[in-house]
Amino acid sequence: MTRKLLAAATASFVLSATSALAADKAIIVMDASGSMWGQIDGKTKIEIARETLAGVLPSIPNDMELGLIAYGHREKGVCSDIEQIVAPAAGTHQRIAEAVDGLNPKGKTPLTDAVRQAAEALKYTENKATVVLVTDGIETCNADPCSVAAELERLGVDFTAHVVGFGLSEEEGRQVSCLAENTGGLYLQASDAAGLSEALTKTVAAPPPEPAVLDDNVTITARLAEGGPDYDLRGRWDFYPMEGDTPAKDDVAGGYATTFTTTLEPGRYLLRYRKDMVTAETVVDVDEGERIERDLVLDAGVVTVRVLPDDGAPVDKSARFDLEVAGDRDGAYGQGTLVVPAGEVRLTARLGEGTHEESFTLAAGEIVEKDVVMGIGVVEINAIYAEDGPAIESNSMRVDVLSAKKSLDGKRKQFDGAYGPGNQFKLPPGDYVARARLGKATAEAPFTISRGEMTDVVVNMDAGVLQVSAPGAYRIDVYEAKADIQGKRRRLDGGYGDEFQITLHPGDYLVVATMGDSNGEKKELPIAVTAAERAEVMVE
Repeated sequence: MTRKLLAAATASFVLSATSALAADKAIIVMDASGSMWGQIDGKTKIEIARETLAGVLPSIPNDMELGLIAYGHREKGVCSDIEQIVAPAAGTHQRIAEAVDGLNPKGKTPLTDAVRQAAEALKYTENKATVVLVTDGIETCNADPCSVAAELERLGVDFTAHVVGFGLSEEEGRQVSCLAENTGGLYLQASDAAGLSEALTKTVAAPPPEPAVLDDNVTITARLAEGGPDYDLRGRWDFYPMEGDTPAKDDVAGGYATTFTTTLEPGRYLLRYRKDMVTAETVVDVDEGERIERDLVLDAGVVTVRVLPDDGAPVDKSARFDLEVAGDRDGAYGQGTLVVPAGEVRLTARLGEGTHEESFTLAAGEIVEKDVVMGIGVVEINAIYAEDGPAIESNSMRVDVLSAKKSLDGKRKQFDGAYGPGNQFKLPPGDYVARARLGKATAEAPFTISRGEMTDVVVNMDAGVLQVSAPGAYRIDVYEAKADIQGKRRRLDGGYGDEFQITLHPGDYLVVATMGDSNGEKKELPIAVTAAERAEVMVE
């Protein structure tokens, strides 16, 4: 049984290696060295080779020009024992079978020169040429099959060598497989007939004819609802082959369109379509020769949202809106249009500290436009050092918008904030407090927001700037001038180095400079800070 498998597998290989070459030329190079008397399952390799060729040759097209070269069949120990027994010609099947049947293995294995002679007989530098080498051993005549294969590939018009190995070890296989690898051919290695049969079945056996496939045989159109309406639903389409009830991981066709057309081979596919908040799936069965045209009904509608600060105002691009259906959420800034599953839709919008929320029912095929008027006002917050004093231009200044009303613990709710002067905040109408902070100076100013109006707020910080220099100082610290009942002064701020600057409310302070290092001498200097003025002092 195993011998039959080997014969069938070898036949399959030779046939597949040659049948594609109808109307071309090929030569079979047959190993007839002494080792071909070795046995596989009680039958000699030469017998298996004879049976293989006898079975396969009738299957090769009659118009193919096929020849035969053998080596090692006439003399022992002679490397030149290579003979072209049948020249390439059409209709040589019977002559080749009879020639192989008469081979008497006895000599060496000059397979490299045999392949070269076969290539030359086929005029490989002028014509497409294929050589099929059947061998049970490695080169034994001091030739390099790998370099010869590279040379034949380089000089040939379209030269290919296929190699069938009988019972070669892995190392032996590497010595001859380069004949195939260097010429774009196939190398098959097996330790027994069953292994060879399996390898040939997987890698060499001619595949069944492909089913006829029509070009552009599948066309699917996305629709919001049964019967329309027409709408630009350019979304993502993907087709996944079904493996039983499970779709494959990778798609075989896909793209973006409202109507998607593609070419699919016969089979079953999962079609997945995605657009905005909608994902739709269906199974598509493609039969041979069938052309499919169908609609994919999304059961969805279209919602366009525009967020406006006030009636008649343009869209505010900083506003955010979101639509939520059955736990899925999507949205955009300012304005946007989304394809949304039919059903209960929750719309939320936010502009600055202004918020809006509503719910509505969206029917399949419905196209809805919503203008969300936030009804807000805008405040711009700046600060000055003192009444009639200079404006604060430092980006280190922090401004916050707070609630006018305090909670039970005396704190105000913070709505928004930013660093630097000139920041604008969008707020619902109502009363608020602006708080500004720079250094250790903090001040507040109440204000009221009216719908559709701009409010300018200037916070009077009632502060001045203290700049301290202390050459050679390790660090500089600023304290309140007055000590508490325990005789301790509260430290306000400080920093490492010999210079330090801080913004403070008017009053008396104490500067302490630590000289040299952390254990160095401490030098003190009282100083007064005046609103809207800069005090520059040096600790010596």
